[in-house]
Amino acid sequence: MKIEQDQGNKHFTLRNPYDENMGIDQSISHNGVCLTVVKHEGDLYTVTAMQETLRLTNLDDLKVGDWVNLERAMSVDKLLDGHIVQGHVDQTAVCIDVHETDGSWYYRFEYDSSEEMIRRGYFCVDKGSVAINGVSLTVCEPDVKDGKGYVSVCIIPFTHEVTNFKYIEVGTKVNIEFDIIGKYIARMNQLIQK
Repeated sequence: MKIEQDQGNKHFTLRNPYDENMGIDQSISHNGVCLTVVKHEGDLYTVTAMQETLRLTNLDDLKVGDWVNLERAMSVDKLLDGHIVQGHVDQTAVCIDVHETDGSWYYRFEYDSSEEMIRRGYFCVDKGSVAINGVSLTVCEPDVKDGKGYVSVCIIPFTHEVTNFKYIEVGTKVNIEFDIIGKYIARMNQLIQK
């Protein structure tokens, strides 16, 4: 990976891991952040993250050599595995616990929360969905207290091995995207109550 600063933006150049040809204007998720391919040469492609994206995500912390979760845009003729993930990260969270649990892994994350954020749908529900670094996961043990939200996820060995979860440790900052359906319902409730 090559990283170039361009005023308030950053250009990330990565090697194309997909067999298919990649074209300019295609969307690819990077740690759960949807970015547009702006340049493609040989087996390398470049995407640009603007200042607002860098502020709201962990992309500004990336260094050359870091493992990045990549995912192509969903095709309408494919099965929908997991939940609807837009690649529109809501905020970052920090890992506060990680441990192996008899072959799988348990992670707990803490994120900023407030009554207003909850009214807008930025929270988790037990057995609901959440995307961490772009990985669609089932929520365990959600909680909100003292201005902080908490969510746990359990990772099977396959997911641990093929994503950057294997590099997440206590203190690691991750991207979190809350369930879009929950956000729509929360917004609809706000409008109805007015």
